[in-house]
Amino acid sequence: MTEGDFYFEGDAQADGGAEVSCPHCGETVTIILDLGGGHNQEYVEDCEVCCRPSTVQVRYDGSGVATVTLEPA
Repeated sequence: MTEGDFYFEGDAQADGGAEVSCPHCGETVTIILDLGGGHNQEYVEDCEVCCRPSTVQVRYDGSGVATVTLEPA
């Protein structure tokens, strides 16, 4: 198994979701992560509470653990 194998959809070893705090309203929400999107991802997603956009950055390590950060978009 190679490092890239952790990122295929349905792989139980990779994180598929994360609890994050909205940088605008501070509410904690759960977002779904794109397991097929690669090791490093960046995209814009609206908060499900306040509807304001945030830039989501996802970084997977070699074991499939995701580090997720949000910044105002």
